[in-house]
Amino acid sequence: MSLRAEAPPTARVRRFGRAQRWVHRLTAALMGVCVVTAACLYLPQLAELVGRRELVVRIHEWAGLALPVPVLAGLVSRAFRADLRFLNRFGPHDRVWLRAALHRDKRTSARPAGKFNAGQKVYAAWISGATLVMLGTGLIMWFTHLTPLMWRTSATFVHDWLALTIGIVLAGHIGMALADPEARRGLRTGSVSREWADREHPLWRP
Repeated sequence: MSLRAEAPPTARVRRFGRAQRWVHRLTAALMGVCVVTAACLYLPQLAELVGRRELVVRIHEWAGLALPVPVLAGLVSRAFRADLRFLNRFGPHDRVWLRAALHRDKRTSARPAGKFNAGQKVYAAWISGATLVMLGTGLIMWFTHLTPLMWRTSATFVHDWLALTIGIVLAGHIGMALADPEARRGLRTGSVSREWADREHPLWRP
């Protein structure tokens, strides 16, 4: 009977704690509800299929109103606040990463990144700003008696077109996630392989 040495398990490092993972899950769920209900309101085929427009409107409104809540609740966590600081800081290596991404240079050495790469930082900043604009314009559309007609018309225009843009950006975000199973595993379990961390985020020192 031959004895074979078992391969050592892949070393894993902690990437996200419970707070970060739950903030992401709840925000994704609420954003998903907003996108699906918006599609049911604006696409005639879906509107006819679903029906009950008044109920769909109410679900859309309350999901949009609740969208910032997971992030605000997550501020209780020190680890979540630390991640927000990482996301809000751009350094010289982030400019290098963005140039490489624009030139489609996929070499690891050309894309230096800390815990979050420059693409993730840009996405986080953009989606945060877009969410606040959607919340503001949605409130103007909801409380029609508090604002003049011109405000409501402008808010509707911005809300509708920004919603379309958010849908496209979210599709790209989901596509990137589907292409990186280890990143998804990090959000699901909280840990990633050391090899992935060294390759994708070489400046991160967990």
